[in-house]
Amino acid sequence: MVWIGWLCLAAMIFVYGAANLLQSIAARRTHCCHSLQPSLLLRLANQRIYLFGVVFQVLGFALAFFARRELPLFLVQASVAAGLGVMALLGVLFMRWRLPRAEIGLLALLGAGIGGLVIAARPGVAHHLRPGAFTVLVAVLVAIGVLGFFAARLHGTLGTLALGSLAGLAFGAAAVDSRVLAGAHHLSFVVAHPLLYLLFAHALLGQLLLGLALQRGPTTVAVAAMDAAATAPAAVIGLALLGDQIRPGLVWLAVLGFTCTLGAVLGLTRYARPQETTVAVPSPAAAPALPSGRLAPAPRPGQAAAPAPRQRTAPPARLSSARSSTRNAGSAA
Repeated sequence: MVWIGWLCLAAMIFVYGAANLLQSIAARRTHCCHSLQPSLLLRLANQRIYLFGVVFQVLGFALAFFARRELPLFLVQASVAAGLGVMALLGVLFMRWRLPRAEIGLLALLGAGIGGLVIAARPGVAHHLRPGAFTVLVAVLVAIGVLGFFAARLHGTLGTLALGSLAGLAFGAAAVDSRVLAGAHHLSFVVAHPLLYLLFAHALLGQLLLGLALQRGPTTVAVAAMDAAATAPAAVIGLALLGDQIRPGLVWLAVLGFTCTLGAVLGLTRYARPQETTVAVPSPAAAPALPSGRLAPAPRPGQAAAPAPRQRTAPPARLSSARSSTRNAGSAA
């Protein structure tokens, strides 16, 4: 039933957008980690908003799994990138983000590219992987982990791009795993297949790298870099090895749609601006001074302590006269 795959694809776009937004908020509230430490996931898990984001991401992955059963990998992976537009829309509605015109135009280009891929994609079940492909996927996991160890030391936008791209490669490898497993007709085959556990390893590594990327720069840059790295390699593997197909006569539309999608995602890494929520902090000078002789009340639990009152000082003239009298007394002695 192909219509179930299309329905799962549409729901997946919204769910992934919500997941990216919730996880980015949690990552901003967590102390920045400068190394590839799995303990970051434990610190993030202490926040309820991050757990909600993980639930949405697991739900999105399940929807993508069922969508990959019938739909080509290049379409599903490009549609995951469409969740970036949903995330931006939710940020405008609930987080009061202000998107520049360039970013709005790139999001519109992203939607047009996804539309072209939807028209050009031809549903079909994936082929089995060739011998030795499992070893290659294991080597990809190790390589991403080693590169992530060094990329975690980078800061700013460069660190966001590097870590987001590595997270995308990990999620792209997990998509290849799931595309093969989704074609199975029996649950016992899925449970016993080593690709299932390799899929979990790819997804866990990608989750850790994404959390590090979200701490270093704009959310849109991190997610766009991740989507770009997860879309292109997976699409090539799907067309070359998994039997993904394009409708006859619509190859040009598929190429145009994929180019627009990838170009929009890469453009967002260049023109996206940081979306921060600033909180006004009152200055100590604005606090009312206490009368002399009174003690400031003790702060209540959870309440910030009041600033200490300013000490009254004598005018400059009185200070100079006091100093001169002291000198006279010393000379007289």
